[in-house]
Amino acid sequence: MHTRAPARAHTQSKAVAGALLGTGISCLAAVAAAPAVLALSQRAAELLKLLLLLFAERHRARIAPPISMWIPTEHEKYGVVIASFRGTIPHGLSLEIGDTVQILEKCDGWYRGFALKNPNFKGIFPSNYIHLKNACVKNKGQFEMVVPTEDSVITEMTSTLRDWGAMWKQLYVKNEGDLFHRLWHIMNEILDLRRQVLVGHLTHDRMKDVKRHITARLDWGNEQLGLDLVPRKEYAMVDPEEISITELYRLMEHRHRKKDTPVTASSHHLFVQMKSLMCSNLGEELEVVFSLFDSKENRPISERFFLKLNRNGLPKCPEKPERHSSLFVDLGSSELRKDIYITVHIIRIGRMGAGEKKNASSVQYRRPFGCAVLSIADLLSGDTKDDLILKVYMCNTESDWFQIHENIIKKLNARYNLTGSNAGLAVSFQLLHGDIEQIRRDYASIFTHGVSITRKLGFSNIIMPGEMRNDLYITIERGEFEKGGKSVARNVEVTMYIVDCSGQILKDFISFGSGEPSATEYHSFVLYHNNSPRWAELLKLPIPVDKFRGAHLRFEFRHCSTKEKGEKKLFGFSFVPLMQENGRTLPDGTHELIVHKCEENVSLQDSSRYLKFPFSKGHLLTNNHQAIKTSKESFWITSFLCSTKLTQNGDMLDLLKWRTHPEKIAGCLSKLKEIDGSEIVKFLQDTLDTLFGILDENSQKYGSQVFDCLVHIINLLQDSKFHHFKPVMDTYIESHFAGALAYRDLIKVLKWHVDRITEVERQAHNQEVLKAQEYIFKYIVQSRKLFSLATGGQNEEEFCCCIQELLMSVRFFLSQETKGASALSQAQAVFLSSFPAVYSEMLKLFDVKEVASLVRDTLGSLPTITNADESLQAVKLQCIGKTVESLLYTNPESRYILLPVVLNHLYVHLQEQKDLVMCARILSNIFCLIKKNSSEKSVLEEVDVIVNSLLDILLRTILEITSRPQQAGSATRLQFQDVTGEFVSCLLSLLRQMTDRHYQQLLERFKTRDELRDFLLQIFTVFRILIRPEMFPKDWTVMRLVANNVIITTVLYLSDALRKSFLNENFDYKIWDSYFYLAVIFINQLCLQLEMFTPSKKKKVLEKYGDMRVTMGCEIFSMWQNLGEHKVHFIPALIGPFLEVTLIPQPDLRNVMIPIFHDMMDWEQRRSGNFKQVEAKLIDKLDSLMSEGKGDETYRELFNSIIPLFGPYPSLLKKIERETWRESGVSLIATVTRLMERLLDYRDCMKMGEVDGKKIGCTVSLLNFYKTELNKEEMYIRYIHKLYDLHLKAQNFTEAAYTLLLYDELLEWSDRPLREFLNYPMQTEWQRKEYLHLTIIQNFDRGKCWENGIILCRKIAEQYESYYDYRNLSKMRVMEASLYDKIMDQQRLEPEFFRVGFYGKKFPFFLRNKEFVCRGHDYERLEAFQQRMLNEFPHAIAMQHANQPDETIFQAEAQYLQIYAVTPIPENQEVLQREGIPDNIKSFYKVNHIWRFRYDRPFHKGTKDKDNEFKSLWVERTTLILVQSLPGISRWFEVEKREVVEMSPLENAIEVLENKNQQLRTLISQCQTRQMQNINPLTMCLNGVIDAAVNGGVARYQEAFFVKDYILNHPEDGEKITCLRELMLEQAQILEFGLAVHEKFVPQDMRPLHKKLVDQFFVMKSSLGIQEFAACIQASPVHFPNGSPRVSRNSFPVSMSPEGARVIPRRSPLSYPAVNRYSSSSLSSQASAEVSNITGQSESSDEVFNMQPSPSTSSLSSTHSASPNVTSSAPSSARGSPLLSDKLKHSRENSCLSPRDRPCSAIYPNTAEPSQKILFNHISDGALPRSDPGLSGPDKGVNSTPSSWSLDSGKEARNLSDSGKLMSPPVPPRPTQTASPARHTASISPSPAGRSPMKGSVQSFTPSPVDYHSSGLISNSPVLSGSYSSGISSLSRCSTSEASGFETQVNEHPIPTANCTVSEEPVRKESKTPPPYSVYERTLRRPVPLPHSLSIPIPTDPPALPPKPLLIRPNNLDNATKRTEQVPRPRPLPRKVSQL
Repeated sequence: MHTRAPARAHTQSKAVAGALLGTGISCLAAVAAAPAVLALSQRAAELLKLLLLLFAERHRARIAPPISMWIPTEHEKYGVVIASFRGTIPHGLSLEIGDTVQILEKCDGWYRGFALKNPNFKGIFPSNYIHLKNACVKNKGQFEMVVPTEDSVITEMTSTLRDWGAMWKQLYVKNEGDLFHRLWHIMNEILDLRRQVLVGHLTHDRMKDVKRHITARLDWGNEQLGLDLVPRKEYAMVDPEEISITELYRLMEHRHRKKDTPVTASSHHLFVQMKSLMCSNLGEELEVVFSLFDSKENRPISERFFLKLNRNGLPKCPEKPERHSSLFVDLGSSELRKDIYITVHIIRIGRMGAGEKKNASSVQYRRPFGCAVLSIADLLSGDTKDDLILKVYMCNTESDWFQIHENIIKKLNARYNLTGSNAGLAVSFQLLHGDIEQIRRDYASIFTHGVSITRKLGFSNIIMPGEMRNDLYITIERGEFEKGGKSVARNVEVTMYIVDCSGQILKDFISFGSGEPSATEYHSFVLYHNNSPRWAELLKLPIPVDKFRGAHLRFEFRHCSTKEKGEKKLFGFSFVPLMQENGRTLPDGTHELIVHKCEENVSLQDSSRYLKFPFSKGHLLTNNHQAIKTSKESFWITSFLCSTKLTQNGDMLDLLKWRTHPEKIAGCLSKLKEIDGSEIVKFLQDTLDTLFGILDENSQKYGSQVFDCLVHIINLLQDSKFHHFKPVMDTYIESHFAGALAYRDLIKVLKWHVDRITEVERQAHNQEVLKAQEYIFKYIVQSRKLFSLATGGQNEEEFCCCIQELLMSVRFFLSQETKGASALSQAQAVFLSSFPAVYSEMLKLFDVKEVASLVRDTLGSLPTITNADESLQAVKLQCIGKTVESLLYTNPESRYILLPVVLNHLYVHLQEQKDLVMCARILSNIFCLIKKNSSEKSVLEEVDVIVNSLLDILLRTILEITSRPQQAGSATRLQFQDVTGEFVSCLLSLLRQMTDRHYQQLLERFKTRDELRDFLLQIFTVFRILIRPEMFPKDWTVMRLVANNVIITTVLYLSDALRKSFLNENFDYKIWDSYFYLAVIFINQLCLQLEMFTPSKKKKVLEKYGDMRVTMGCEIFSMWQNLGEHKVHFIPALIGPFLEVTLIPQPDLRNVMIPIFHDMMDWEQRRSGNFKQVEAKLIDKLDSLMSEGKGDETYRELFNSIIPLFGPYPSLLKKIERETWRESGVSLIATVTRLMERLLDYRDCMKMGEVDGKKIGCTVSLLNFYKTELNKEEMYIRYIHKLYDLHLKAQNFTEAAYTLLLYDELLEWSDRPLREFLNYPMQTEWQRKEYLHLTIIQNFDRGKCWENGIILCRKIAEQYESYYDYRNLSKMRVMEASLYDKIMDQQRLEPEFFRVGFYGKKFPFFLRNKEFVCRGHDYERLEAFQQRMLNEFPHAIAMQHANQPDETIFQAEAQYLQIYAVTPIPENQEVLQREGIPDNIKSFYKVNHIWRFRYDRPFHKGTKDKDNEFKSLWVERTTLILVQSLPGISRWFEVEKREVVEMSPLENAIEVLENKNQQLRTLISQCQTRQMQNINPLTMCLNGVIDAAVNGGVARYQEAFFVKDYILNHPEDGEKITCLRELMLEQAQILEFGLAVHEKFVPQDMRPLHKKLVDQFFVMKSSLGIQEFAACIQASPVHFPNGSPRVSRNSFPVSMSPEGARVIPRRSPLSYPAVNRYSSSSLSSQASAEVSNITGQSESSDEVFNMQPSPSTSSLSSTHSASPNVTSSAPSSARGSPLLSDKLKHSRENSCLSPRDRPCSAIYPNTAEPSQKILFNHISDGALPRSDPGLSGPDKGVNSTPSSWSLDSGKEARNLSDSGKLMSPPVPPRPTQTASPARHTASISPSPAGRSPMKGSVQSFTPSPVDYHSSGLISNSPVLSGSYSSGISSLSRCSTSEASGFETQVNEHPIPTANCTVSEEPVRKESKTPPPYSVYERTLRRPVPLPHSLSIPIPTDPPALPPKPLLIRPNNLDNATKRTEQVPRPRPLPRKVSQL
């Protein structure tokens, strides 16, 4: 076995090698893997590799033929790739299946060429991969172009489908599913149709139809995809170069009009399909009759549609659709109105009475059942395809049945009611529009299945020749019968037969209506017991003409018995003949027939027996028959004949039989005019033969009458109803007319009438004659031709003379001048309107030149006076138009004769600007005849004449009509009556026909330079108009390119004239400027930006026109070089336009234009020595490009294009560096680049849909740039208003007000006039400032920033008062008062603030690697804010920690977001500290005008004590200082600097206790003064403190800081330890008083809890070692302002602050149950607990303060907020009880409260020891990142935070806190201690200030690691999530709404400064209330100072409310001034803004 393996392997390798040698290259890859597959031996594998190499060498040699063997192809030029070719061989061309290739060379089975989609890359490819197609070659040689010779529709289909293919895929990517699928179906349809065309088996008509379908689908797809409109002729694309531009315009206009405005159909059709009759008690068969009824004229207007239903109410023949569906045809537009109704009458077939027994009678009768009506107007409004259910009504009395439909229409309810069965008729209606042939095509399915046709009654609106009809309509109206000896009335049934002349009954000629076959007899329905029945049933009798004569109708009357037998007894009959003996048919109208009585069994088969009787009452009277006894009974019918063969008119018959009665000829001729037109056209040929027969026999006697009759008939055919009979008359003239001598009489009579026109006053008859002149001339010409044939051309000269004399008479009467609308002018108008039709007839007898001369002379005789009748002028022009359209004008010889007179009339009308539509049409027709590039001499001469006559007036006309104001909506599309497009196409046609010689002659024609100048300015202006985007519709690219080609050709001709005539001493700035302006906008046209085109479209444009931008750019360069020293006139005006050209991404164009740019810079440097103007123009241009939205996606490339502009070759920067002005040039580049960055960011942001922070921030950035760096005031103001609009859209009303204040600040109260600007009208500065003030007040009001509104109210009130405008002053005072009311009455939500860091290079320029503080929206908490930020930056990564990122994050190519909540530090402490100020007022100062924010991060320093964590618990406090205060012009501002300090554990403990004591005081005071609605907050607070203390909370502080070791190791903390002890004792006293108050107010159900609290309190006192307060504390008298205990604080140590400290009574914001708010922390999740959780157990924890990121989806954390009634699940360790076990210590790692829920710190920096660093300047009391042993679990609550973000680089002035006094109620005295300063870790720009030791109203809960509150800010108590949960106070806070608490009344007590070093900075002794916002800057970085409009001076008195109106206020704040003096202000704005 093993010995055979090598042999087998060897055999296998040989086999593989053989296979390799025997196969082609396609086996290489497979065999290369053979060793692995076959597991060959190593030797076999080596052998295989060797063979592979050998084969590859041989094959490579074979596939790379030598170059010399390639030969150019002769016939193989064009092909399609049928298999993809990778092109991996050397020089191979990669091809995909379906590509088209152009073949250049061939060699041995290979082709060399290129794919048409990429002609720049050439290569080789196998010939068998290509299917060759026939093609023709243009420009043979190197630049040859191949055009396939296949059908142009196929070519277009192929290229279009290729373009669609790429776009179709993009639709899928863009998720446009609907269009994607529809286009897919259309593409498949086109491919199917393409196959049909390619097969070539279609008939000519079918091919035409297929092409029509193809082009319709191509146009639809192009329109949907926004592609170009394709001009077509006969379904094939036209080459715009092969036809005139006017013809091209017409094709485009026609296709556009077809696309935009569907032609309203004049013919309409109603499709009716009967579905069923829904009725509960049917059981009998039914007949349903539909018809159309005109309620206005009270008559039916259509035949009837008749169908039968079975007993179930369904059609009897469902398999035959024509039996139950019908098409009512030929409805005119006038019949689609609301008083046209569809009536439905239902007849039942059954017993006489509906309720009769079945065996009563077996005979069935037709009986009335019901009726339904529907207005046809109802079908116009809704979707008529849906089935309608028509209500069926029955009349109350059967005698009203004949008019039931009228009663229903008139709503005569008393005469009808709903049928008892409540029947409903289900019918489908559909209105179809268009002629019947179009309906057959569009709705083929209707006709395929079968449908009956229901005609209108009588002839249609248009009678067609050849239409054969002979329909007699009979309406069975009514009868009057006698009782016949019976006691009751009869039940009469009428039976009708048609009897022929032989007495036989004609079969199947009675039609009840369409839908059912005709019948032999008719039975009427029966009305029960009615001797005067009324039926009103319409029948149609289509009797053939040959059976009409001698036929009569017989009506038999029977009484229908209701007895059992049900017999029908005959009792009488009537008859009526259809034709009289003289051949006249039965006249139309109603006929009263005689009822002849007869016996029951009489036979009427023998008609001869009764035909001798009189048949009607009228006939009886006229023939004097004796009265017969049956004359009392009568029967009425109405007849109406609709026949093309029979007539009822006797006069017509007399005329046709004129030879039998020659004496009646004169009378018959005179009566002809009275005969109905339809009768005449029916017998048109016979009538004409009669007239000319009379004329031949007796022309002298009847010539004039025959002429008049002929005129009447000719004019009759002008009527639209008979218009289609003109071909009948034409056929008659050509084939049947035989009057060879008639021409003499006709000319003679015609001339007689023309001669009399000027004499007769009444011109009616003459006008009729002139109107008929076309056909009169036709008869004259035909008669003369017959005479010439008969006589061999005799009397030719005589005939010519007659015609000449006739035309001389015409010229004489035309030359008569008339004023106004006289009879003569009307006659002239009538002649001119029909004269052009004579030309073709005259050409049959005369030479072309003769006819042209006659016409020229005739038209030339027209007067050209301008005061003639305007209607006559219009008719003259129409005559000219018809002349141009006539065959006579198409002949070049006659055209040259007629052209001058045509142009003369055109010139007159164009000069008067009248009848422009007609003028445009005539001009278009003129130019349509002049083909492009026609070098015939006649054409050149014609162009010469037109140029001399019309070029100037044509330019003026275009200028005139384009300067007219366009109506709304017409900017995007020229209205069809707007002739601009036609005039433009005429001008372009003329210019394209002009040659060098024409231009030369044109320029030589101008005698002076001024004339030439005016002409050039005029034509340049017109060209600028033609370039406008709105000149042609968006998809008319073909037309635009043709126009541009003509324009650039003309400009090249005219630029020579510019150089020759307007340079050097003749320099004319205006004309040169017009030229350059035209050139720039020409280059910038959207339709010339080839980069935006598809490759195929770009290739076509380049092949046909080249890149016209480059051509024009070269011309600009050439002209610029010719300017020489005059260049300076165009600087800086052309800098912007040329920059725009340079930014076009076309390298050749840029190479041409950049030297001009450098030249301009050089010239300006020479002239002014700087680049200020260049810079200004560049900035303006860049901004305008942005505001125009130029480029969208491509606009970002503009930034890249400005780098090449100033960078690489052609390097402007290199040129600049060689100049002496290098520095200013480089500076210019830098400025433009910075602006570009901002503009690009702005553009990108503005492309987004909704307003978000990016848009606002970007606008602020740009606004600042314009203000500070560019000092562009107008742009600055524009962007102020853009920012204002963005704020309004986002409903940021406060920010909108601040933004508008920036503009308000630039204005003064003066009367200087301001120009119209933006949306402001022209007005004085005072008026605009007043308007701005009122608008700002309104926005402050809407933003609930009422304090700011009050300030502005006062300012504007002062102005009103100074002007004594008391009316407005009163209004302003009322408004101010309303704002005060709102402050007190309405609730304001305090927003949350968030710090956001944007890190990474992917952020926009204005955000990149910066941090901001954002003001949140109402109710927005951290999670919502984080989600909003992640939505705005979907690619951003949320960072899960609060640490500062490192450099790798800054430089990352990504986006990182770091978000957490921060706590505001109010600047204004005065208001917040004062007693008695309501929270409604204080709430404003807590969150407005905030510069600084903070957050705290707890950590353990040194060894952590497991038993008592407070020993090592430190707090890192970070303060963020903004560039501008919030709120401002944005919701977010950048952080200017950070300050970081550390607080020791002892300082932390002191701050916790101070805040808790203040909280207790506040709640007790509120309870005492009954400011609380319930006592729960006090209960929770007492329970929290006492429970935590009993469980060891405060004792932990004792263990940590009162032990001997700590005191010895920290001697510097002695005073702080004393302070802590004093605070603990003070807390005990406050608790005791609080329990007393609580006992007084506690409700009964909470008494057990109160008792428990009292018991626990005594345990707490004993744990603290307190027996008697008085024994422990040497106190001054203790009092609360409201009776609560206060400990004197006079002994408070002051070494904690450089300026001395003020202890502030603080309180923690407890959540009242009614207004709880929950908040998420930035680092953890924490469930908030409410009142229900007041007995929680506490457990200790060691690792509480380790930073633990939360598993939240937000960047830092999320919070789970519990409802108020949910008991907190947090273990007691989370509440900081230090005495419990460690079993659940991890729970505190996840507990969190936001910074604004933490008590504010009372620790201030101490600079006594120089070795220690300075602490942070302001210590706030809003955050408590430390343990408070005085709280327990139920006190801990979590709230959520609102968010937003904002940005600005400006800063307001900030007030330094005043710390000279102690503002606090008396507290128990404490011994003086020495405080130890906190460890200062990092401090940037320290600014020490005093602390304000007073807590304000309740703050909202801010979840964040940031906890920096100023002393005046009252906040909820937060704790950092996952980082620490410091004991009692940190977690025992309940969220409290802003409106829930009120301040305690406190007094000021100065604290002596002992044992402390005072700061060197001077301290103000009084703290003053700053205004609601300040407008001063802090550093140079502040670009936009806030307006000082609202800033008011601080009053000398300390009130914190807004100052009284009449106080004198200096403009600046003292503290702000002190601050801003340290830095220079930004450069001031120039006062030119006064014009804005």
